[in-house]
Amino acid sequence: MDRETLERAARRGIISQQQLKELIVFSTAEGSDEPVGEEQLRFVRNFGDIFITLGVLFVTFSVAAMDLTQLQWLLPAALFLGAAEWLVRIRRLALPGIAILISTLYFLSKALGISEFETASLQFITLSGCSLLFYLRYRMPFSLLPVAAGLVAATVSTVGIDMFKHQILFTALGLIVFITAMGFDARDRKRQLRASDCGFWLHLLASPLIVHGMMTTLLFSETGLLEAGTNREIGLLIFFIFFLLTALFVDRRAMLVSSLSYAIYAIFQVVSSNLLDSSNLPLIIFIGFGVFIVLFGTYWYKLRRLIFGALRSSWPARFVPEL
Repeated sequence: MDRETLERAARRGIISQQQLKELIVFSTAEGSDEPVGEEQLRFVRNFGDIFITLGVLFVTFSVAAMDLTQLQWLLPAALFLGAAEWLVRIRRLALPGIAILISTLYFLSKALGISEFETASLQFITLSGCSLLFYLRYRMPFSLLPVAAGLVAATVSTVGIDMFKHQILFTALGLIVFITAMGFDARDRKRQLRASDCGFWLHLLASPLIVHGMMTTLLFSETGLLEAGTNREIGLLIFFIFFLLTALFVDRRAMLVSSLSYAIYAIFQVVSSNLLDSSNLPLIIFIGFGVFIVLFGTYWYKLRRLIFGALRSSWPARFVPEL
């Protein structure tokens, strides 16, 4: 019996929440060889989900190509919400649900008439509110990502052009989303319930915000030691190592994806200016980075226990999967 069926049984009162947790733990232990706490992609179950999602996308792209007035865009949005009742609420299909939500938000954005980013704060808040209603209705974890993204966009739109002059503010927003994600993670340290999935999607938003703000600040800052020599690139590497260790500690590989491009740039700059001058340098760096990712991913849990094992009884360890 899959997890969605068990959750429906709990909502209907057939089993208690405690029994739900115990059944999920039992089914995970019996049916999987993955370590406890492993990040699993639970938004796609089989190729049928992908096939249905393709159908949703075909309809979306076809409707998007139509020449509709502002209010007429509400019609496809309403039709997609009707499809959500069938595919998400009844069939419990997560991947098609993601496509439906994104499509619905696109149609609503056309209906709201978002033309200029700098004057669209109210529209972004409206889209964020619609995503929240979608989450409350269908309990689909992905819904929280556009909720948070809408609030971030509304903030950036309100602050205006000054936001792009002070990129560190993106990091501040990312840290707020990160703390929220950790709140969900702390409620499900074994990564078996919906809270963990909510945290996963929020981490995907928080990471690029944090990395972008920090990296652009380090790259374009005109003050202090960052002006001298390769200090700027070394600063990038130090931040990437810190970010990597943070992802390892909270056990979220997804956090690293957003920082890889910046890390490659920093490594390229440091190596090219100090150690090596070769036309094959980019390929050498990409090969080395690929080997690093393979090895780091393979020994993720061993490295996690080795580096952070001494913190097993510490206060921060209470919010992450067991070390």
